Amino acid sequence: MKFKYYISLLLLFCTSTLLAQDLKFTATASKTEVSRGERFEITFAVNGNADRFAPPTLAGFDVLSGPNQSSSMEMINGTTTVSMAFSFIVSASKEGDYTIPPATIMVGSRKLTTNPLKIKVNAKTAQTAPVNNGAGDINLGNSLILRTVVDKDNVYQGQQLTLTYRLYTRVDIVQSQVTKLPDLTGFWNEDVTTGVGPQQQQPKAHWTIEMYNGLKYNVADIKQIILFPERSGNITIEPYTMDLLLRVPVPARDIMDQMFGGRVEDKKYTAKSLPVVVHVRPLPEAGKPTGFAGAVGNFSIQSTIDKTSLKTNEALNYKVKVTGSGNIKLLKELTTSFPADFEKYDPKITDSVKEAITGVSGSKVYNYLLIPRHGGDYKIDPLKFSYFNPATGKYTSLETKPFEVKVAKGLAETNVTSLADKQDVKVLDKDIRYIKTGDAILTKDEGSFFGSTGYYLLLLLGPVLCLGAYIYRVQNAKYNSDIVKVKNRRAGKIAAKRLANAQKQLLAKNTAAFYEAIFRGLYGYLGDKLNISYGDLNKDIIASALIAKGVEAPVITRLEDTIDLCDMARYAPVTHISEQEVFEKAKGIINDIENEI
Repeated sequence: MKFKYYISLLLLFCTSTLLAQDLKFTATASKTEVSRGERFEITFAVNGNADRFAPPTLAGFDVLSGPNQSSSMEMINGTTTVSMAFSFIVSASKEGDYTIPPATIMVGSRKLTTNPLKIKVNAKTAQTAPVNNGAGDINLGNSLILRTVVDKDNVYQGQQLTLTYRLYTRVDIVQSQVTKLPDLTGFWNEDVTTGVGPQQQQPKAHWTIEMYNGLKYNVADIKQIILFPERSGNITIEPYTMDLLLRVPVPARDIMDQMFGGRVEDKKYTAKSLPVVVHVRPLPEAGKPTGFAGAVGNFSIQSTIDKTSLKTNEALNYKVKVTGSGNIKLLKELTTSFPADFEKYDPKITDSVKEAITGVSGSKVYNYLLIPRHGGDYKIDPLKFSYFNPATGKYTSLETKPFEVKVAKGLAETNVTSLADKQDVKVLDKDIRYIKTGDAILTKDEGSFFGSTGYYLLLLLGPVLCLGAYIYRVQNAKYNSDIVKVKNRRAGKIAAKRLANAQKQLLAKNTAAFYEAIFRGLYGYLGDKLNISYGDLNKDIIASALIAKGVEAPVITRLEDTIDLCDMARYAPVTHISEQEVFEKAKGIINDIENEI
């Protein structure tokens, strides 16, 4: 018996050594010869449970997605095999021959290195090509695409165009987060909104089905922006980047998986759009009117006055309204000409503008307050306004109508023409007074606060408050510097908000949405409390982490039962327990964990 025992140990040792010797870390590319701008995939795969992956420098390539990590585990005749893959979706920005240097990874204490890859990039620009990033039978490079779309890429300076960030997907999206929003340097921009005034808000994403590159996709415009180029030349719109958690199908392991629709797996994925270049032409010099102030679009103008007969020192309202579409928000103050005897105040400017997918349109009203200081017959000359129309490629000049105004002498009008300094000044009632000259008699107020004890205490109060504020700021920054602890502290409050959504679905009697909300609420709470990413959570990891935190076994068992119940309720009706009991059970589990950790 002892002999057999030693033989078994020897065979186990030899098998472990053989497996260690068979470790491989390889680098492959979906294509080794590509066209400039063509998408392809680079994959680094290891047949072992590894960590500390160090990717190579991908100089000369634009990384559109990655690193996208996937792993698999297989058991054959009692032997478990683990494999991991890290993939990047890239495109070449310039033609030439490139060598991608090796990547490194650690398997236990052993460091593995891949082979270098040689990639040849041809000059011809290619359309988006399908790639594979190792997600089973699903081709993520072809199943989720993020595009930057402009309605026109050849415009005049100041001409409006619409930018759309459009998402194409053939897989379910569990979570999404924008990680990089381009700063749009070289453009003045306005987000497309719905509503007017304070009720303006971002439009909700509306999903439709479209064909793209011969494949059917679910498509949504996730953000739309109206742009106005501020300079001529080629302006590049940088890529838009999102981190997503995707639920993708994986190959069935056995006949049971095939019967029940196969398996799904949540995968982290980074989507990145390609940069877009907008060609901006300068406004033509030929035919540019004198006084042109940069208005680009299609406009009309009209003017009105509230009265044509008044007395001196009475107010007259002169209103100019510019209506149309284009860079109306960028219009400068109009160049006006009023009679010299009219006192003019800066205009009150009112915008009534709508930012829609078709562009910016509306009106801008300039309201001038004029006060005639002397009687007589006056003429308000026409106001001239010019703009450039991109549709015709020509300038258009507009002119308002003139107005005749009769001003009668009022009782408050006064003239003073002889002064000591021999200057002619028009004194208008009591709005100008003489400055007193000579020696001023100053007296000291004995009851003054200045110099008193309270005065000096008040002076000291400022530095003391500043010091206290500084100490509080330092302590608060130190208290919130550890992101993990902050998430841990706030996990309970955030979980309460998530369960509020579940209660809303419960009241609406939406069973499927209720169980989905409970499941997400528990998983989100555990991810924050245990500092484990959402995509890495499963029952085994959760149980191990809670045990390590000292949570009692009955609480863990109730948690696992609730998660299993929510998971089962997605596919079959649950009748042995009421939804209200499930809700109270989830709340109780979170409270128990909060009390024990």
